[in-house]
Amino acid sequence: MTKDTSWLSRTQLIVGAEGIKKLQNAHVLIVGLGGVGSFAAEFVARNGIGKMTIIDGDTVEASNRNRQLPALVSTTGRKKAEIMAERIRDIQPDIELQIFDSFIEPERVAEIFKTSRFDFLIDAIDSITPKITFIELAYQANIPFVSSMGAGGRLDPTRVRVVDISKTFNCPFAQQIRKMLRKKLIYKGFKAVFSDEKPLEDSLVLTDGSNYKKSAFGTMSYMPATFGAVCASVAIRHILEK
Repeated sequence: MTKDTSWLSRTQLIVGAEGIKKLQNAHVLIVGLGGVGSFAAEFVARNGIGKMTIIDGDTVEASNRNRQLPALVSTTGRKKAEIMAERIRDIQPDIELQIFDSFIEPERVAEIFKTSRFDFLIDAIDSITPKITFIELAYQANIPFVSSMGAGGRLDPTRVRVVDISKTFNCPFAQQIRKMLRKKLIYKGFKAVFSDEKPLEDSLVLTDGSNYKKSAFGTMSYMPATFGAVCASVAIRHILEK
């Protein structure tokens, strides 16, 4: 059965019929559906990607409403993956969508990489330990990916950049990632989305340590969305350039 791509007419004016075909035949994995990942997932879906896998075991909390796409008063307490799946299918009913609405152990991630063919991965995980695991496994599997660094504590969306992970600066989160990756002999070789704006130190707060997070920066609504848009653009452009 041929998919209806008429709704992508404005996209086709940019990428052409061949570009639409590439997007429809591609499979993108997005891990983390918070402020960055939820917007990345929506932007990827709205560009006509034919197959997506989304992973997030978290539920919506009231404090998510200032920056996360699935977070509404009416969705508080619901699974983020479930909400995003509904949105994605409402945008693109014909999409092939695989959903994991629980936190995935490293062994399971490795299995997913082996059993599914991905054209691109978007890492929007905001906790250090699982992020390092995902990056290491994606790097070892030789699957192209982009990794989002810290969006918190910043005000200026025009300072967001895409560089090799080794070229990031002014980002404490990226600094921790680089330090831990060096122990695994990973120094460079994948794209990172980061801001060269120094985070406001006064916006840092300690957390209860749940979900591998010991601290968090305050966040403006538009910053994670900008990171998500840039991550999506890296994925889409990679697929179109293949």
